[in-house]
Amino acid sequence: MPFAAIPAVVAFLLGAAPAPAAAPDLTAKCIACHAKSTPGIVSDWKLSRHAAVSVGCDSCHGTAHSTAADASKARLPTPDTCAQCHATQVEQYKGSKHALAWAAMMAMPTFHNQPAVFTDGLKGCGGCHAIGLKEEADRKAIAKVSGRNYGSGSCDSCHTRHTFSVREAREPRACKTCHMGFDHAQWEMYDSSKHGVRHELVQLGALPKGSSAPTCQTCHMQKGDHGVMTGWGFLAVRLPLPEDPQWRADQVTILKALGVLDPAGKPTTMLEVVKAAKVARLTQEDWQAQRTKMIDTCKQCHSENFARSQMERGDLSIQSADRLMAQAIEIVAGLYRDGILQKPKGQFFDYPNVLQFHDSQTVVEQKLFVMFMEHRMRTFQGSFHNSPDYALWYGWSMMQRDLTEIREAAKEMRRAADPSPRR
Repeated sequence: MPFAAIPAVVAFLLGAAPAPAAAPDLTAKCIACHAKSTPGIVSDWKLSRHAAVSVGCDSCHGTAHSTAADASKARLPTPDTCAQCHATQVEQYKGSKHALAWAAMMAMPTFHNQPAVFTDGLKGCGGCHAIGLKEEADRKAIAKVSGRNYGSGSCDSCHTRHTFSVREAREPRACKTCHMGFDHAQWEMYDSSKHGVRHELVQLGALPKGSSAPTCQTCHMQKGDHGVMTGWGFLAVRLPLPEDPQWRADQVTILKALGVLDPAGKPTTMLEVVKAAKVARLTQEDWQAQRTKMIDTCKQCHSENFARSQMERGDLSIQSADRLMAQAIEIVAGLYRDGILQKPKGQFFDYPNVLQFHDSQTVVEQKLFVMFMEHRMRTFQGSFHNSPDYALWYGWSMMQRDLTEIREAAKEMRRAADPSPRR
């Protein structure tokens, strides 16, 4: 077999289509320059599988850029660039919540009020949500603020350039950059869970290699499937509504505070946004498909009965959180209806918008936002990630405190609005 044919055979055996043939002389020219200007990039590429199978610079960046003077002509890869060799993975990605990450961020009502450096400059929400597919207008806005065209989607969010390592993307730490912090502390929950602890112990050698030690990818990217999706979605609301009358009523209240339902309980245009961004499952079939997939994964280590009971406890944690959340929402809605609290500009309904974020104008509305986006999230996310401390103390217990403070603040606001002496 000719030596030149070996890289293509290696790629085939690895399950990827042979890459577009790189021009060795052009790649050598790129290396000669970039070894001086950006040596880290060259070093990473030389360590990569791409280098081993002759995927050179021009395979991803094109041939228009050849000197320092025309650097702006270098093409930035998009998922479609990667699809030349990784068609299956890219197709899976395009149906995932990752691909919809930019759309989900843009759907947040007050997102556009943030300073551009955090959004299009990718130093805030945009930094992680850049993994999602973007319209041309969004790409231009990013380029204007950041000085670079970051392309349509970002496979390198997980496979960091220029090594583009599969091994890196399989490590739970690869998820840590984005899945942590205020409203989605999944890393902290996983890391402190029995799953995360066992994974660390295997790496430290305290447990033998091959011991059961699930990673984020074990549960959310089964068998390497890039179509990441979850049953309850980011907002932990879904259709059809629960059969339990109280929980059903509580979820309706939350949907009103999300702007998905109007005060009469009828769908608004926001429902179409939720559908487009897939931040919730809107049919029993969609929800059940994700639940079944997760239980099948759990069954690798646990009995099916145990797996189902754990999932049901996660559902019940949402139910418990929703009872507290709905009460708090109704208190603030009552302040709107009675004219004690002025509705934010552009808000048409007598229900607070829990997605107003830090743009909420009063302390009581800010408290409601934190209750929903931080503490409710931690209650159910902690349950599903097997982190009791997050579920209870950083989640449900904090919601109890939030509700108490909102109730007391509302009483004080009503007292201030009606200063007449009382007998």
